[in-house]
Amino acid sequence: MKNILLILSVLILSYTVGISQDPAKDFKSAEKVLKKFNSDPSAISANEVSNAIASMNTALQSDNLKGQAKYFISKAKLLNGVANEEFKAALLNEAYVQVSPQAAIEAYNALKMAYQVEGKKKAKDIGYAIEDTEKHLNNQAINAYQKKDYDTAFDNFKASIDAYGTIKEMGKTSRLEEEGLLKDQYFYAAVSAYYAERYDDAKPMLQYLYDNGAKDAFVYDALYNITKDEDKDAALAYLAKGRELNPDDTGLLFSEINHYLAAGELDKLIGKLELAIEQEPDNLSIYNTLGSVYDQLHQKASKDMDAEKSAEYFDKALKYYGDVLAKDPSNFDANYSSGALYYNKAALYVEKLNELSNDMSSAGMKKYDSTKTEMDAEFNKALPYFLKAEELNGNDMNTLIALSEIYARLNDLEKSKAYREKREAVSGQ
Repeated sequence: MKNILLILSVLILSYTVGISQDPAKDFKSAEKVLKKFNSDPSAISANEVSNAIASMNTALQSDNLKGQAKYFISKAKLLNGVANEEFKAALLNEAYVQVSPQAAIEAYNALKMAYQVEGKKKAKDIGYAIEDTEKHLNNQAINAYQKKDYDTAFDNFKASIDAYGTIKEMGKTSRLEEEGLLKDQYFYAAVSAYYAERYDDAKPMLQYLYDNGAKDAFVYDALYNITKDEDKDAALAYLAKGRELNPDDTGLLFSEINHYLAAGELDKLIGKLELAIEQEPDNLSIYNTLGSVYDQLHQKASKDMDAEKSAEYFDKALKYYGDVLAKDPSNFDANYSSGALYYNKAALYVEKLNELSNDMSSAGMKKYDSTKTEMDAEFNKALPYFLKAEELNGNDMNTLIALSEIYARLNDLEKSKAYREKREAVSGQ
């Protein structure tokens, strides 16, 4: 029992030693560290700064300090100094790693607490400090944005917008009251949140810009992308408004094209893709996409037994694939798609042949031979495109399957077997 009591007393002693008896003293010790950093950053390590801020935060949670605004104001002023020194260091050295990238945000939060506990009594000191903090929030946000640290950028842009609200509440003037600055702050906050994939944070920023008549194409494209999975009608409305305000913006145009592609609304796509070609005549992917749209329409018309439309759409699909190959004969997609166009057309004859094979009359056999000749002609037209596709990508499984099937249909069983074996080797089966 004595051993147990002894161990227990040691544990209690150890625990008691870890608890500070004087938060004000701890706060002042932390103050000294931060003051020294602000006068000579090279004299204080990053770890010492982090520990000082943590110690200060712990002290401010105590009953002795948390009701006194002067401590929060002191913290804010010191962290404004840290933010300023960090900003200057980052300007002079792009490789500089910040000790406390959240310093300005912590300063603002401290001033909010000061305003909450003794706002009237300390209004002058809080107002002066928060105007300084607003500047540091903006500097930190811009610095992080330029370095593509979008998380840090958003946090600081957002805090600067919140600070604007607090300053206005205090009856003071914010730097963001200058014409256009507040909207710019919302814009860069939205961009930062969007690029950081913090879509829940981005949406209210974007909605503010939308509600205030922003014209930037990014606003509408981002709202569309964030909304499209949860509310397609609202997403399309954002897209339509963006296109109305920015008719020449290719980003919005391609979002619209992708929307109709995903929705399978092929007829609506054609005009959009033709416009995209006018705007980007050297973008071969647009030609391929338009060829694919006409290919799908051709297949639909064939199923609907509309021979005239089927032929029309086939020719247009082939034309757009041909436009690609005229510019780039080594374009895999255009070669493969051209081959597939003829292959699928040839495949339509297979069912006819199966029906005709049951008619053993002279007329039936003659019709069978004629139909097979027509089918073989289409397979032969497909063949060079698939051979070129294989040359460009010898491991593409669909190309190898097509070549194996074509040679089988053309009764070249040796080549058909060779492609089947190659396909099996590629797939590992």
